[in-house]
Amino acid sequence: MDVLQLGAKLLSDQLGLEVDASTIQSALSTLLGDGKGGIDLGALATKMASSGDLSSIVDSWLGDGANSSISADSIADILGQGNIKHFADKIGTGSGDAAQGLADVLPQLMDSASSGGSLLEAAGGLGGIMGAAKSFLT
Repeated sequence: MDVLQLGAKLLSDQLGLEVDASTIQSALSTLLGDGKGGIDLGALATKMASSGDLSSIVDSWLGDGANSSISADSIADILGQGNIKHFADKIGTGSGDAAQGLADVLPQLMDSASSGGSLLEAAGGLGGIMGAAKSFLT
């Protein structure tokens, strides 16, 4: 199961959605898209790493230990309130529920995608993510 399929299943289970998996996958791809019909968790990790408050959270998601939690408000701040609303509308739920569902599911997705280092390697390692984050700040 790829990350997009896993994300759709986890969100559907978490939120008790009554829409088909392809609708959820399409909404996730639009929200976190890589431009190729998938999701770009590396871009999300970079965005989080550039925020001083969230860098330790994303570090925990990418590492082998326990995943730190993130609030629905932080998810909405990172992804944008309007984007969360559009996502929620597509999957048939409220913005608050969608943000909370993403807050619950994204750590698992990031952890799954970084298992064995694949996400870290794609982003140039943790140093690459941190370097990209620093470039946003300068």
